[in-house]
Amino acid sequence: MISVVLPVYNEEDSLIELHRRLSGIAELVDQPMEFLFVNDGSTDRSAEVIDRIASGDSRVIAVHLRRNFGQTAAMTAGFDQAVGDIIVCLDSDLQNDPSDIPRLLAKLDEGYDVVSGWRRERQDPFFRRVLISRLANRLIGIVSGVHLHDYGCSLKAYRADLIKEVRLYGEMHRFIPIYATWQGGQIAEIPVTHHPRRFGKSNYGLSRTFKVLMDLLVVMFFHKYNQKPMYVFGASGLFSFAVAFLAGGLAIFYKLTGQKSFIETPLPLLAAMATITGVMCFLLGLLAEMLVRTYFESQEKKTYVLRRGNGASNY
Repeated sequence: MISVVLPVYNEEDSLIELHRRLSGIAELVDQPMEFLFVNDGSTDRSAEVIDRIASGDSRVIAVHLRRNFGQTAAMTAGFDQAVGDIIVCLDSDLQNDPSDIPRLLAKLDEGYDVVSGWRRERQDPFFRRVLISRLANRLIGIVSGVHLHDYGCSLKAYRADLIKEVRLYGEMHRFIPIYATWQGGQIAEIPVTHHPRRFGKSNYGLSRTFKVLMDLLVVMFFHKYNQKPMYVFGASGLFSFAVAFLAGGLAIFYKLTGQKSFIETPLPLLAAMATITGVMCFLLGLLAEMLVRTYFESQEKKTYVLRRGNGASNY
């Protein structure tokens, strides 16, 4: 079974045509397919159109969220409802072409866990969308070590056993290939068709770039320190103690040499504040270590992921 997840937000004009194209693709694929239209709190007639499509096609599953939670939440809702062994995700605005789905599936059959689309000839405004996206993709690749041309392309194919282990927040759906790589998954990228927007207007703005960068920092923090938060808090505490030692030593030197008294320089105050900060960092680190252990042990989570094993199950 192949599950196709389609987040929808105010795309009433494109849904009928999108369903027609998906139905055509289903005839070409030698596996059964389901189409999950996830209505992310649309304020137009998208919900009505989705329900009408679902009533006439048993392959269509309508998922309606109570309000607009964002694309990441809509994708997660679709992943949770999907029953296929392979999950394909694409936008519902007709800029992604469903005809690329068989190519993604064929690449996935080569042994990959995630196949990501690359909008090599992207049909969006260059300076407002394309240039900023290219710069963001380059930065994400440098920071994460996972180099893709187009992180923002929603057209991707995933193996369900991998994607269902990933918990997404914020705007983190674009970082799924990074999560997959960190868990030992194999990633591939292929060029896909990208069409100009025909209906409505884009829901993306420049503000999303800032959100993506902040989410990238969160992703990197959890990757490096999820199981060892004391490393980052302890390093900050040691730095604060070093500042306190230098400031205090310099204040004492000035006092003994008669250059300045303690009340004539801010160094004693800096030493005191840095000492307090260092102690707080260590205490926060210890608290974070306790929370990490509680998180893993209370939910019986493993600190590793099995690829395969003789008589063993995957975690």
